[in-house]
Amino acid sequence: MNEESSRLADIPGLLRIENAGKEELTAHCMELTHAVYPHHQVYGQYCTLHEYVDCPPEAAYDYLRQGHHLEEWTCSLRDFAPSGTPGLWVGHDRLEDDTRIYCEVVANPDAMTVDYHCSWDQGEKLWMIYLMRVVPAQLVLDKPGSVITWTNCRHPYYDANPHPERAPRPDRPWVGDYWDLFYAGHTVEMNNLKAILEHRHRNGLPVSVAPSREVAR
Repeated sequence: MNEESSRLADIPGLLRIENAGKEELTAHCMELTHAVYPHHQVYGQYCTLHEYVDCPPEAAYDYLRQGHHLEEWTCSLRDFAPSGTPGLWVGHDRLEDDTRIYCEVVANPDAMTVDYHCSWDQGEKLWMIYLMRVVPAQLVLDKPGSVITWTNCRHPYYDANPHPERAPRPDRPWVGDYWDLFYAGHTVEMNNLKAILEHRHRNGLPVSVAPSREVAR
């Protein structure tokens, strides 16, 4: 047993070629591969999408990092304006009437990650976090363009509104009530994003546009 295997020998649950062998590893992977998966098993705790977009990665990242573009490619986020707190913006989620959504954009140009930290009804704790990354398609698919990934994690607040007293009305549905539709809804939005970026890039138009008013950037 080499030094690395010795360090790992006492950790339960590890499956490695050193302790399982090729045949056992292959058999285990076959057991984990099914023709049909229950919805909760695929989308229960995480919701991840990915898409190829025929648009340069730098332009795609620049578009995503400017928060006012959320009003273009999302289905229901509209009317963003400064909240009064630096970096924090407030708009409306038209998924439900009179519902305010708060958002802060956290972007890293080196990694080309863009994370939208959001919440309904209040801006003190931004717990709905949309994690996006732009990957140069040349690196991973050997062709120009971008691969965009998008992940949501099922924060406990999706299952229970932490501030029901801040809802605009007692019978307003909660964002977590829509979790089972997140993959479908985000697929629609990813398709919107792809359509906008590809249309502007292919037609020689600026990919990013100025906000129609003073909104999040």
